[in-house]
Amino acid sequence: MSTINPLLKELDQEAQTTRKMLERVPTAYFTWQPHRKSMSIKQLATHIAELPGWVTMAVTTDQLDFANNPYQQEEVNNTHDLLAYFERSLEAGRNHLAAAKETTLEETWTLRNGGEILHVSTKGEIIRLAYCQIVHHRAQLGVFLRLLDIPIPGSYGPSADELEFQSTEAIV
Repeated sequence: MSTINPLLKELDQEAQTTRKMLERVPTAYFTWQPHRKSMSIKQLATHIAELPGWVTMAVTTDQLDFANNPYQQEEVNNTHDLLAYFERSLEAGRNHLAAAKETTLEETWTLRNGGEILHVSTKGEIIRLAYCQIVHHRAQLGVFLRLLDIPIPGSYGPSADELEFQSTEAIV
């Protein structure tokens, strides 16, 4: 049984929701953060946009070593750039996953910081972890947007904002 086809389907489904959420991030609020220990909305949204790239990384590499590859976030300057970055990341991740062999997903992948091993999993598990990270950080972004009183799109059904709009339509 193929593991790749369900992973591709899930990536496509999550991409629809992620795209709707990223579209709501206003450039005017890029520097806003809800707490001094929180990322700015730009940092968080850009991280979400890059996460499909972890699919590419999982399929094409055996490890990520932070000591040799310090994290540098893509520079985006507006919502249009953010969405374009997401689409590039998604396309690359999807293409690499579609071209992968099933046996590749069983290979070991390691996250490290120099000699310190942080995480070891199969490449397939790393892809699932990337999907979980997308959902997790997308939920954080939803809280950020809610605090800014920006309507939230539904993820797995209508959001409270969409239900409110539907009930208002019913009255008219």
